[in-house]
Amino acid sequence: MTTLLPMATRDLDWAVTRNDAARAVDEREAILADPGFGKHFTDHMVDICWSERGGWHRPRVQPYGPISLDPAASVLHYGQEIFEGLKAYRHADGTIWSFRPDANARRMQRSAKRLALPELPEQYFIESLRQLIAVDADWVPSAPETSLYLRPFMFAKEAFLGVRPAHKVAYYLIASPAGAYFHGGVTPVSIWLSTTYARAGKGGTGAAKTGGNYASSLIAQAEAAEHGCQQVLFLDAVEGKYLEELGGMNVVLVYKNGTLVTPQSDSILEGITRDSILQLAEDRGHTVERRRVSIDEWREGVASGDIVEAFACGTAAVVTPIALLKAADFEIGSADAVAGELTMSLREELTDIQYGRRDDPHGWMLRLDD
Repeated sequence: MTTLLPMATRDLDWAVTRNDAARAVDEREAILADPGFGKHFTDHMVDICWSERGGWHRPRVQPYGPISLDPAASVLHYGQEIFEGLKAYRHADGTIWSFRPDANARRMQRSAKRLALPELPEQYFIESLRQLIAVDADWVPSAPETSLYLRPFMFAKEAFLGVRPAHKVAYYLIASPAGAYFHGGVTPVSIWLSTTYARAGKGGTGAAKTGGNYASSLIAQAEAAEHGCQQVLFLDAVEGKYLEELGGMNVVLVYKNGTLVTPQSDSILEGITRDSILQLAEDRGHTVERRRVSIDEWREGVASGDIVEAFACGTAAVVTPIALLKAADFEIGSADAVAGELTMSLREELTDIQYGRRDDPHGWMLRLDD
């Protein structure tokens, strides 16, 4: 049954169609008991249309299911697509919150601009999260370190084979319950240094969250797995000596004087988790530097004792300690290294804020079910 809801965002009326085939309570609870990551999806999804003539229109919540596309849809031929990733957290009192969704909305706008897609207004982005939670709130798990992963995405759906920005675009939002990233406690990882492949080049799409960046990282990720590593680290495409990022996470180095250093370039995705972690570090009085960092600086810093910790950070894992960096002809660190004290302290502080276990001094959390 479809009902029109009161206008929640300017000029948009939301329609809601309930899923008559929604999972039974016992089936849903079985999934939430062991959700994994990205394996199961909630009963509904959001769909908003855009056209060159009509702008953003026809927002709706509908049953989760296949998307029908013309074989000539632009996204299938030219990759005009972007996405975001954030989480909904259930607090101890049962309320549901998200972490800095306004930052995700703005990053999606930047990605859209780079991919010649229309920019979804921030208020529509936020309202899409609220609308989905309104019908699928029961899918937000409550076990420790669990969450509902939210995946907004946008793609060119116009059917044509000319090379130009599409005149018809679709925005969708789907959600998937996520279990604890680390089972049995946070474990430091080993990463592989890719010297054969580059993630993105100068002037490319590295700073946008678009599928092509991840597609190009998959072969390097497979190479990392062959060397017994869980992730891959990329260097810049120009000189091949400056740190960029992992396949899907940012990198931070911690110096013995307490300074945190993270690579900066125009081909690195601006990490919301990274920036939040660095803000918490600054709140504690730590110096934070965003600048170019060479692989030699990391290698020599660990050898001299100047660099004492390293970690990766992103939405899924929040913070992942790095124990070992492996390259074809050298290694940095040790596979049996333990997680750094500052690394784990910052991770605990951020997750406590996300789950409502401590104060939120920066106003990062937004309630979705009010």
